Amino acid sequence: MKKTKPLLSSREIFGLNVRKARRLKEISQEELAFRADISRTYLSEVERGERNISVNNMEALAIALDLTLPDLLNPTLFSVAANIALD
Repeated sequence: MKKTKPLLSSREIFGLNVRKARRLKEISQEELAFRADISRTYLSEVERGERNISVNNMEALAIALDLTLPDLLNPTLFSVAANIALD
C-alpha cells in the first residue's frame, strides 16, 4: 500500500502554530526570541518550517508563549490547514 504524504509535516505545523500564537499575542519575533533565548533569525526559520528544532527549544518557545508543547504540535490548534493561504 502506498503511503500518502501528510499535507504538512510536524515541523511545519509547529512553526505555523508558533507564528499564529505569536501574532495572536501581538509579540514580535524579536521579543519572542528574547523570551525563548534563541536568535530572531532562528525563530524566523522555525516559523517557516525550515529548521529542525530541538525539543529544548520547542519547550522554550511553548513556555514563552504560555502554551504547552502538545498545543504547538496540534494540527488543529489554530486551524492551520484552513489558514495557510492567509499567511
